[in-house]
Amino acid sequence: MTPIRAAVAGAAGRMGRETLRALTAEHGFHLVAAIDRTEVGRTARELAGPDVADVTLGQNLSAALDGFPADVLVDFSHHSVAADHALEALKRGTRFVIGCTGLSAEQVEALGVACETSGLGGMIVPNFAVGAVLMMRFAQMAAKWMPDAEIIELHHDRKEDAPSGTAMRTAELIADARTSPKTELPTPHFKAEGARGGEVSGVPVHSIRLPGLLAHQEVIFGTRGETLTLRHDSYDRVGFMPGVRLAARSVLERPGLTIGLESVMFPED
Repeated sequence: MTPIRAAVAGAAGRMGRETLRALTAEHGFHLVAAIDRTEVGRTARELAGPDVADVTLGQNLSAALDGFPADVLVDFSHHSVAADHALEALKRGTRFVIGCTGLSAEQVEALGVACETSGLGGMIVPNFAVGAVLMMRFAQMAAKWMPDAEIIELHHDRKEDAPSGTAMRTAELIADARTSPKTELPTPHFKAEGARGGEVSGVPVHSIRLPGLLAHQEVIFGTRGETLTLRHDSYDRVGFMPGVRLAARSVLERPGLTIGLESVMFPED
């Protein structure tokens, strides 16, 4: 079986380095390019360990893909450049998987149009943890029976965007799945501004950023006399890697733009 030629953007970051270790020949991949604004000139092997391909980090994605054609680009760089990276990849016949959250609705729409025009697939994945996708699925199921819900998402102190992409996606799924209206609460009297968090699709969302956390989320449902709590915890970035590999393989077979791993994990929907 021919290995999948993979390029990684944001390769010097923590998720990027873990992805370099994940996309090895052992798993059916061949790393051909690694891109980052930092650590330019160092090798992926230096950054991520002896089992990683001896690829030198570059700074310019277009030049890297011109020199080393790839089947798929896995991007953990930053939302400010990820959409441009994806467009450059499509121009060169390379499909993309974006793991950065924080893309605007306009950027997502433009990427969808670009995928359709090019005839190539792309994926935007808010969370690569299989358990997190299952949590969102269970939340969607619960919302049909318990329409009142709130989300608490907890992440490390270096995460810039809030709420997280996972929390926003979960809120959208809950809102779409409701078959009865949520309870109308009285207008709150705030003793501290923002104490009730924000709202996404009518679902309250609370964002916590602290050292010592990685990625965690609780969805709490309530109805008369009972509550249901769904929680997912990621303790190590290695837990995201099966989902990264699943996305990188699946995007080669999927037309258009795909949001999330749900449609890959649950193709019957």
